[in-house]
Amino acid sequence: MADIKINGLEELQAKLKKNVTMDAVKTVVQHNGEQLDNTMKRQAVFTKGYSTGDTARSIMLSLADGGFSAKVGPGTDYAVYVEYGTRFMAAQPFIKPAFEVVKPKFLEDLKKLCV
Repeated sequence: MADIKINGLEELQAKLKKNVTMDAVKTVVQHNGEQLDNTMKRQAVFTKGYSTGDTARSIMLSLADGGFSAKVGPGTDYAVYVEYGTRFMAAQPFIKPAFEVVKPKFLEDLKKLCV
């Protein structure tokens, strides 16, 4: 899968620790994880090649680190080939586009907690 880096996390974490209850952070993480799960499933509609819907159905949300982390992704072994393509087939990205849709709202929700 792609490694995604968000800049400014140190400053945000410092503000969150100072101003926010940890339960509120967990709620934001869970809500935005659910949004990412739903958005990724909607994006996983493939028009090229053979598509059975297995990849979309395999997308799952899992919470970790006591609710402070959300992991969303497909469970099929070949999802990476769909996302990035191969020399035989064009890429049909669905993971990164879904992340790009949800990321601004997630950051906005976290910043609201700091006020």
